[in-house]
Amino acid sequence: MKLASFWGGIHPPQKKDQTVNKKIEEYLPKGELVFPMAQSLGAPCQPVVKKGDRVLVGQKLGDSEAFVSAPVLSSVSGTVKEIGLRMTTAGIYENCVIVENDFSYEKDSFWVPVENYAEADPKEYLKRIRDAGIVG
Repeated sequence: MKLASFWGGIHPPQKKDQTVNKKIEEYLPKGELVFPMAQSLGAPCQPVVKKGDRVLVGQKLGDSEAFVSAPVLSSVSGTVKEIGLRMTTAGIYENCVIVENDFSYEKDSFWVPVENYAEADPKEYLKRIRDAGIVG
């Protein structure tokens, strides 16, 4: 059976021969991580942590109540080293939270599974999705 497609477009070669038999490896970030509070076209977040705070994987670093916005979460555990302007990949200075990784990767308790998910309130699901920073 032929897959549905669209007219035109390009179909570049897959070029998977170098990686087809390779295992997927987990990459754990090292050192200092910079988390911009402006993540997209939405409203920038305000930091909800302060310098010196210990943060956990999945913990909110920034949030906003604006209509188009999502919280910024930490991907490491560690200590907030600084909050201030840093140049981002967009080439502009943005407010950022800088976290010094402690390499323990301790997770925030927010990430426990929902008990009895079949009977959970749909509003609770939506809140958890938003709090997790999931967009799209």
